[in-house]
Amino acid sequence: MLYTFEGRQPTIGKDTYVSELAQVIGDVVIGDNCYIGHGAILRGDYGHIEIDDGTAVEEGVIIHAPPDHNNRIGRRVTLGHGAIVHGSLIGDEAVIGMGAVLSIFSEIGTGAIIAEGSQVKWNQKIPPHVVAAGNPAFVKREVSAADKKIWNYGKQLYVDLAKRYLKSDLEPMTIDQCRTK
Repeated sequence: MLYTFEGRQPTIGKDTYVSELAQVIGDVVIGDNCYIGHGAILRGDYGHIEIDDGTAVEEGVIIHAPPDHNNRIGRRVTLGHGAIVHGSLIGDEAVIGMGAVLSIFSEIGTGAIIAEGSQVKWNQKIPPHVVAAGNPAFVKREVSAADKKIWNYGKQLYVDLAKRYLKSDLEPMTIDQCRTK
C-alpha cells in the first residue's frame, strides 16, 4: 500500500514492482526496475528515502530515515530479507544480508557486502568493496570476483522478478480454494 503523509507522497519509477503487502509511506522515491517485496516497510514520514534503479528490497525489510535527514540507497543494491536500514547511505552495488541492522547515520561503501545478521553501529562507516560481518560489524576481507559474480546473478533475479510480478495475474485466494480434496 502507498500512503501520503502530511503532504508527502511516494514516487515510483518505471517497471518497479511494489507488493500490495508492502507499506510505502510519505517521502519515498523509488527508481526504475526495483523490487519492493511483501511486508517491506519504507517510512518516509519525517525523513526522505531515496532508492536508485535496479534495487531489491526483499521481504520484511524496514527502511527509515532519521528526522529531517536522507536515507539514500544506491543503484542495484540488494537488501536481504528482514534487514533493518536506518542509515544515511548505501553505495551502488552493495549487499545487505538477511537480518542485518544498519543503525542511524551509518554508511555502507560502494560494492560492500554486509553479512547476514551483522550490526553496523550508529555513525559507523564501512569502506567500499569489503565484506563486513559481526556485532559490531568489522571488515573481514576484500570483495572477491566470486562474490561479485554470485551477487550480480542475484541482483538480476530480482530485476527479472519485478517484471514477472508486473505481468502476472497475481490473484488472492481463499483458504478453501487451497484445500486438498
